[in-house]
Amino acid sequence: MRTIKLTIQYDGTAYVGWQIQPKGLTVQGIIEEKLKRLTGEAVRLTAASRTDAGAHAMGQVAHFKTKSRLDPKAIQRALNSLLPPDIAILKGEEAPEGFHARRDAKSKVYEYRILNRDVRSVFDRLYAWHVPQKLNLSSMRKATGYLVGEHDFSAFRSTGTPTHTAVRKVIRAQWKRGRRGFLAFEIEGSGFLKQMVRAIVGTLVEVGKGKIDPEGFREILEAKDRSKAGPTAPAHGLFLMEVKF
Repeated sequence: MRTIKLTIQYDGTAYVGWQIQPKGLTVQGIIEEKLKRLTGEAVRLTAASRTDAGAHAMGQVAHFKTKSRLDPKAIQRALNSLLPPDIAILKGEEAPEGFHARRDAKSKVYEYRILNRDVRSVFDRLYAWHVPQKLNLSSMRKATGYLVGEHDFSAFRSTGTPTHTAVRKVIRAQWKRGRRGFLAFEIEGSGFLKQMVRAIVGTLVEVGKGKIDPEGFREILEAKDRSKAGPTAPAHGLFLMEVKF
């Protein structure tokens, strides 16, 4: 059996998430369907991250095992000829024996995009959260500094999601100001809880609106109580940018 590693880009708008579910289109399901046509095998993709419904990926990584002798680049080309226009295989390569896209990932980089201006954008409506109220970026940056390091992120986890521990390590987190009112929040960590990035962004936006001060944000983190944090930011502003191995 060979292990093939795929680097994948997708627009998550039309999908109920990466992972196969009982109902609805998923990115994993679509790619596996095309792989079966190519290899004749019912292969199973394992991804580094399970993105939410409506979230996007610039560099998702997944692997599958196969008996097929097809060259990885041929698999990439064939998949791209079969896949819908909102999914693309950026790279196909042979992985060493034992490679595992999720367990071998050292860190993941996410970006959340906000359009902070009075008028919404017709063309960016599926890829950025429109927040018309003026945000205090200085306060948001100060609060963001408290995220770096190893913490219990229970305050920013989706309720009812079982995990062994809520402790995660954030390597870096920062805000960037872009063109015409765009803000980008970039965060790199060893791993993330379900909807953790979106809950962090939703709370930081409350800081930007003046509803929570930076010290209050730190207290929310330390309280480990989701009910004290802000709302969960909508999924369509979230991008999985890169998985590092």
